[in-house]
Amino acid sequence: MSEPHSSERGKSVPLNMRVAEHRRDLIDAAVEIVGGDRTTFVLDAACQRAEEVLLEQRLFLLDHQAFDRFAQALEDHSIRSNACVKKLLARPKRWS
Repeated sequence: MSEPHSSERGKSVPLNMRVAEHRRDLIDAAVEIVGGDRTTFVLDAACQRAEEVLLEQRLFLLDHQAFDRFAQALEDHSIRSNACVKKLLARPKRWS
């Protein structure tokens, strides 16, 4: 899901923040280990977390038992009359 850096997608825009000195020092210590610069490190970390948050809103994984409970809840609420849901529930499970 990683997107190209802003320089590859168009005009760069400023993103400024103030942080406590101990947090900046923590970031700088990590940058020293991995190499690069503070801005790239912070931006990469922020983008990675943003992707995680967005994926949490779009993707959820269930084990067999949880999926069965989910499917049962759908059946219990008369969702079967919805053609799209009916088609989805009729599909073979990927893990079967």
